[in-house]
Amino acid sequence: MSNQTALIHLYRGELGRMTIYRVRLDTTTNWALGVTVAVATFALGQPEAPHVVLALPYALNAVFAFTEARRFQDLELIRRRVRLLETGFFAQQLGGVDSADWRQPLIASLLDPVAPLPLLHALGERVRRTYLGLIVALYGAWLLKLRLSGLPLAEAAGGSVGLGVSAALLLPWIAVCFMPRDVARG
Repeated sequence: MSNQTALIHLYRGELGRMTIYRVRLDTTTNWALGVTVAVATFALGQPEAPHVVLALPYALNAVFAFTEARRFQDLELIRRRVRLLETGFFAQQLGGVDSADWRQPLIASLLDPVAPLPLLHALGERVRRTYLGLIVALYGAWLLKLRLSGLPLAEAAGGSVGLGVSAALLLPWIAVCFMPRDVARG
């Protein structure tokens, strides 16, 4: 098999993997959305349901967000390989300038696949794109559930400790959203 044929097969394989990882991200997002909507609907639709039931989708969304962050790292690695092949090999084949710059990073990526995006930055991307909205919706459902109880807000939440814990649980989500986005992209 010639080098050109091998590179074309590599490109097709990486495109397939990229599609699979994109579907995996979408699937995890759908799980997070489904759990959030189902539990919020249950909690708001059942007056006897305790407001603490809204902690379940909060915890699951944290697990889903970390899962997506790992998958996003893999997707970013594959995306970089595809981009190297497009700007190097295919551009050359179409009459562009022969640039050997793309070969070494591609070889290095194949021999030692290291995610080009740190986990915390990948998490920040996923939280900004999807999970912050879900978490804010959960907090909105929680506040509505507390209001519907007929008690004063602080009392319904379990006192100032309950409100403090809830606020403290929201802070990491907000903090991860405001992390710098200056991660170099290939």
